[in-house]
Amino acid sequence: MDHKVSDFVIRIKNATLAKRKRVFVPYCNINKAVGRVLVKEGYLESIKEAEPPKESEISHKKVLEVVIKYERRNPVLTDVSIVSRPSLHVFVSASDIPEIQRKGRRTVVLSTNKGIMSGKEAYKKGIGGEILFKIW
Repeated sequence: MDHKVSDFVIRIKNATLAKRKRVFVPYCNINKAVGRVLVKEGYLESIKEAEPPKESEISHKKVLEVVIKYERRNPVLTDVSIVSRPSLHVFVSASDIPEIQRKGRRTVVLSTNKGIMSGKEAYKKGIGGEILFKIW
């Protein structure tokens, strides 16, 4: 897949639908940064570098092991909506973030000039950027 962030997020979503506890994804810095944001927001338990398992189809030397968070046997992450794609980049200013990020557990993940961060954090810092995806 050409878009690494979309691939990363969809793999996590598919793992939650299959009731998996762990999923291995290809290593790259942007995946690691997005994973850290999702851990901070409470959607994942942890993310760390690991060696690929023997039965895995991933042929990279390094992979990221993602541990999905569950509450009472239900995954915290219920759905994902990809906003920016390689063919369409959606940018937002800091003042427009609360309109996009509605009440509840919905979270927006942004790519800013200060790094990957959640919508709440970007709004507090007054930074806009490219909306990567919405997660709830």
